[in-house]
Amino acid sequence: MKRNNLWAPWRIGYVQGLGKKQNCFICDNIKHPEQDEDNFVLWRTGNCLVMLNRFPYNNGHLLLAPQRHAGELAELNDGELLELAKLIAASQKVLTAAIKPCGFNVGMNFGRCAGAGLPEHLHIHIVPRWDGDTNFMDVCADTDVISQSMRDLYRQLKDISDKNNLPGL
Repeated sequence: MKRNNLWAPWRIGYVQGLGKKQNCFICDNIKHPEQDEDNFVLWRTGNCLVMLNRFPYNNGHLLLAPQRHAGELAELNDGELLELAKLIAASQKVLTAAIKPCGFNVGMNFGRCAGAGLPEHLHIHIVPRWDGDTNFMDVCADTDVISQSMRDLYRQLKDISDKNNLPGL
């Protein structure tokens, strides 16, 4: 039987970084607004930022985070919590306009054992979903297939955001 290869060269940075002490990539992005496009940062608000996940589960997978380095919800103030909640709604709105998902998973992981890749800086995952998007690749090969380049999606989301004054906080 012929074996097929699915190339995903953007994942090598993630794979090579596993187990190594890393800087907080969210804080690094916060410190460098001039690099927002290269870092896929869509929005900056008074307390938070929204960026594309570099290692997505699905096309359009976003990360929302407070700008302040905090690992637990209890560490956030009311303004940060409210802004994160409003950004969830704005993110769903722009993703719906851009890529028309059938639904969303919205979640947070606290602690490495719970799946947090960066437990020191809390963040919210917004994952667009489509009917039937879990297919043989995920079930049999533990592989996700992302159908659009991050650069193209970033430009599409930025254009829609700008036209609709999103996040509109």
